[in-house]
Formats: sequence, structure tokens, C-alpha cells
Amino acid sequence: MIRVGLGFDVHPFAPDPTEYPDRRLVLGGVVLDGPPLMGHSDADVVCHAVADAVLGPAGLGDLGSRYPSDDPGLAGARSIVLLAEVAGDLARAGWWVRNVDVALAAERPRLAAHVAAMTAHLTEALAAAAEPGVGVHVRIGPKRAEGLGFVGRAEGVACWAVALLEQAGAGPAPAR
Repeated sequence: MIRVGLGFDVHPFAPDPTEYPDRRLVLGGVVLDGPPLMGHSDADVVCHAVADAVLGPAGLGDLGSRYPSDDPGLAGARSIVLLAEVAGDLARAGWWVRNVDVALAAERPRLAAHVAAMTAHLTEALAAAAEPGVGVHVRIGPKRAEGLGFVGRAEGVACWAVALLEQAGAGPAPAR
């Protein structure tokens, strides 16, 4: 059985980054220079969108229900670690992640130089749900909003992710 999932997340930049000296800007598990995003965890919109994209089609809920923002134990949590936990749950539920495609919209910082590192972090985090010998294909496409909307005004970052999952051990479909 094959299923497709869609995830979305958005977080605003800190209005005054000096008020949050311990927060860092994190995207795809990579710490970047720039004002931090606001959220209960590290606000990594990439990991959040990918987690929702893989949880939904597997019937495993969504990120917010699994890791609620009112849980004080999750304050400042590293989203890449949460994504790795999700991948382990996918594997235990009998699902392989075949591929993940991410559209990451941000005016700043410039993301092209960080795509390879983000891709590597996501691939590693999803490894538990990769079919042995096959792996997970991850693609990240940075986009700009060309001055339009909250992303274009550099007020925050938005991310969409699409994932293809296959039930482990399902094998090829029977011939018709």
C-alpha cells in the first residue's frame, strides 16, 4: 500500500531577538545565522512540516497532538530529535518513507548554501523508517516570496512538505 501525506508549518521571527539570547534560528536541523523563529520547541518549520507529512498517511496523528505546545517538558525541544522519534514510530507501525519533498519559503536568510546540510539532517532523522538498502530521498527547494505576504516582508518562514510512504513488506501489487 502506498500513501501520500502533506505537511505545513509556519512560525514568525522573534520581534526583538535580543529578548531571546538563548534561541537560535534552526531550519532542517541546521543552526543558521539570523533572528530566531518563535515557538514552543526550536520552531524548526522544516522538521514540523515533514513530521506532519509522514504521520498523516500512516494514521499516526499529527505533530501537535503527539508533542503538544502546552507540555512544559517540550519547551525548547530539538525538532530534528522529535522527527527521528516519529521515524522510529513509523518503522514500528510498518511504514517506509520513500521520499520527502520540501518547499521552504523565506526571504532571509538565504538558504541555498544550507540545503545540502538540511537534506543530510532530514535523511539521517528519517533513517529508521527507510527500507534497508534503499534509503529515503529528500529534496529541499528554497523559495522567496518576492516581497509578498508575511514571508515576503520577512516576518516569518513557511514550509510545505509532501511525503510518499509505503507499507513495509507490502511487495508489488498483484497483476490484474
